[in-house]
Amino acid sequence: MMKSSTPLSQSSGRNTSYSWLVTALLRALAVILFVVTAVFFIIRIVPGDPAKMILGEYSTPEALESMHHTLGLDLPLWEQFVRFVKTLFTHGDTGNSIITGTSTRVLIAERAPITLLLIVMACILAVIIALLLATVAATHKDKLPDHLIRIFPTITLGMPIFWVGMLLILLFSVRLHWFPVGGVGEGWLGTLYSLTLPAITVAFSQIPTLVRSLRAQMLEILESDFVVTLKAAGLPSRVILFKHVLRNSALPTLMLLGVNISYLIGGTLVVEQVFGIKGIGSLLFTSISNRDFPVIQGIALYCAISVVIISLLIEIISWWLDPRTKGKQ
Repeated sequence: MMKSSTPLSQSSGRNTSYSWLVTALLRALAVILFVVTAVFFIIRIVPGDPAKMILGEYSTPEALESMHHTLGLDLPLWEQFVRFVKTLFTHGDTGNSIITGTSTRVLIAERAPITLLLIVMACILAVIIALLLATVAATHKDKLPDHLIRIFPTITLGMPIFWVGMLLILLFSVRLHWFPVGGVGEGWLGTLYSLTLPAITVAFSQIPTLVRSLRAQMLEILESDFVVTLKAAGLPSRVILFKHVLRNSALPTLMLLGVNISYLIGGTLVVEQVFGIKGIGSLLFTSISNRDFPVIQGIALYCAISVVIISLLIEIISWWLDPRTKGKQ
């Protein structure tokens, strides 16, 4: 009886794994479909006439009517939505820009690399700084370094990210001349150098929550029975900390970073404006001021879909790395 139960349990585990994965994929697809619908309708609630933005304030009614027909704004709302979804799935974009006539996919693709690089740099800096601060705090529990690091999230969580960016510019660019005030340098080294301060600004918004989460996880593991056993066995404290404690504490922090990825992307778009970086953020603000519907919709959709995909990947990685979650989903 025991021999026959093993394959059955393995089959049951695989079925549970597949059902969880299918459920996660369907949930992500439902979110994407909801975002597609919301982006289309919400942008049309905002007051303003794109045709008037193009032709000017003193355009004639005949010219406005002709422009509405050209843009498809004279069609019923449901027909506009069908055309929008069809264009999205056949061409991978939301149409052409009202102002420039260029495909939104092309416009976003031109600006995306610098924004993606900034996001990656911010994530790396946030994780490294959070690891250092949380490690110091956890290994010096209830001592001065721990108290100082615990105060840090309380103070910084209420700071607007654009205000932090301006403070860093005043300190490191205007006074110390360590970094450029804004813009992007030439070449890879110039680009990385000019994006360092903006990346620190974006990372600043994520560090407090990451430090708080990682410190709590490390303290819990440091007080667990298996760590006490490792210490009693004579294993060096450094090996215990880096090989066992940090490894087991990193997973919840990774999941937290995945949950906050939307805030990270939103913060990046704002920081680009502060530092004069011509990425997706500057394109978004320009499009909003010009009432360029297709470009606004394209940026919103690409950002939302990126958040959903990244969150799904982190959820799958976390489920795969942590055997305790298998069979509980």
